[in-house]
Formats: sequence, structure tokens, C-alpha cells
Amino acid sequence: MAGPSVTPTIAVAVCTYNRNEALATLLEALLVNAVHLSERASVGVVVVDDSADGNARGVIERFEGRFSLGINYRLSGRQNISLARNMAIESASEIADWTAMIDDDCEPRPEWLEALIDTQQKTGADAVTGTMIRRVPPGSPKWLTDEPFLELGLARPADRARLTIAATFNSMLSSRWLKDHPAIRFQPALGVIGGEDMVFYHAATTAGLRIHYSERAVVYENEPPSRATLAYQLRLFLWHGNTSYVTSVRSGTHPVRMFIHGVNSLRQSLVRPIVRVCQGENPQLRYCLASALHAVGKMIGPLGIRIQHK
Repeated sequence: MAGPSVTPTIAVAVCTYNRNEALATLLEALLVNAVHLSERASVGVVVVDDSADGNARGVIERFEGRFSLGINYRLSGRQNISLARNMAIESASEIADWTAMIDDDCEPRPEWLEALIDTQQKTGADAVTGTMIRRVPPGSPKWLTDEPFLELGLARPADRARLTIAATFNSMLSSRWLKDHPAIRFQPALGVIGGEDMVFYHAATTAGLRIHYSERAVVYENEPPSRATLAYQLRLFLWHGNTSYVTSVRSGTHPVRMFIHGVNSLRQSLVRPIVRVCQGENPQLRYCLASALHAVGKMIGPLGIRIQHK
């Protein structure tokens, strides 16, 4: 895979749905990134609005003329994140060497894009993914940060490690690679239940995409108050486990293997508080319950149960 031009261009692809305040925060942070990188690369933005009435258009208009490659607005409006993501990456890949992806509730550090470009140039990767840190609003319950709720689905590999997966909340991939592999896209069937990003990147690595990790490429996910409740967290863990089943099976794992994995995970989650108490530690009963539901989410997968993302 050929590398980018001497002065690379980057288009940041963003999908948004009824989060105009968060979107404005993200776009301001992307402006800071663009200025930070201005002597090394040109930056543009593509925003795909998945709301039915296109209510993000007004936010986009406030940023017109502020990015060197412009800001482009697209309306999807079908409440299917896979269709929106496909529109976003196809639009972004037409205007830049590199297509970066980030979610509308995230806020990147000023050096985010620079770190992605640095890792790509040092490794020759086709794609780079980075770190995500979840932040909860002031006044959130103490157990939410004391227990590992905010680490769900996150990993911390060694810097520049080669990976088999990446995340759409923090990644950048070659636009040329996307154009050369038009069949590798987000699956519409997963657009309402989630996991479309995992299946996309699994298919891409199977097709030869080389992904490396950038420790410095950090984005924050700003959690709203509505997520700082036990009810939300328990449903989130159940959904995540169910989605893990769906994406793993679609990527080639046998359903029986996933069911057994769920059984083993359930056993571990039930034993965990006993082990912690024996070690003189807090049993973390809330997290243990969430972990049990994560395991149950995998176990109900073979029954055809699919939990939609919220």
C-alpha cells in the first residue's frame, strides 16, 4: 500500500444523531487539531447527519471556511449507523489521502491527528487506531469510577503494536485502501444493533489491512448524565455481550464456542466478589452484576435474541 503524499491530507469523518452541542464541542477540538498540524498536513471534515430533520446543519454552517479542506455536510436520516458510516467514509476518501473516524460524543486531544500521522509514518501502516478515555460528568456516582465500568471494551496495547481490530471512535485509514476495497464496508444489518465497526475492521484485516496502535492518539468520550446510572450501565453490559456474540459469529467464530465462552465468563463474574472479599478488597457487587449480564448477553445470542443499541 502506497503511503500518503509528501504533505498529507486528512478528512475526519463524523456521524451524528441529535447531539448538536457535543458535535460543536468536537468540531472546535478538531479545529485545534488542524491548527496544531497545519505545517504538516491539511485537514477537512465530513459530517453525516442521521437525524430525520437534518438538525445538525446549523452547527456545520458555523464552521464553514474554518478548515483548509472545508467542512462537508451530508444527510443520511435513516437512523442506521452503518449506512451513515458508509456515506461518511466514501465522502471523506474522495477529498483526502487519509480518512479519520471519530464519534460525535468524543473530544480529541490537540495532538490526536498528529499522533495518528506520526505512527503511520513510523510503521507504514494502512490504518492507525488510538486510545479512548471515558469521562463522566461532575456529581456522578463514585462507584462508576471506582469500579472498572468505564473500561468496557477498551484495550491498552503497547505503542505501535500491530493489531487485528480498530475502533471507529478513534482511527485513521488509507483512503486509497478504501477505494481499492469497495466491498469492505459497514454492514447495514448491524446498523441498529451495533458491532458494525468490529465486523468492518475484522473484514479489512482479513483482506490485508495493516493496523498499528498509537498510544498518544487520545480521544475522550464525554458521557452524559443519563449514562451515569446503574440501570444504564447494566443494560450497556448486556448489550455489549450480546453484540460481542453477533460480531464474533459474523467474523467466523462458531456459535457454540461463543456460548461456552459466555458460560465461563458468567462463572468468573460470580466468583469474582468472593475472591475479592477473601483478598480484603471491596467485592464490587455492581460491577460483578454487570459482568454477569455481559456473559448472559453472549449466552442468549444462539437463541436469536438481538439487543438494539441505545
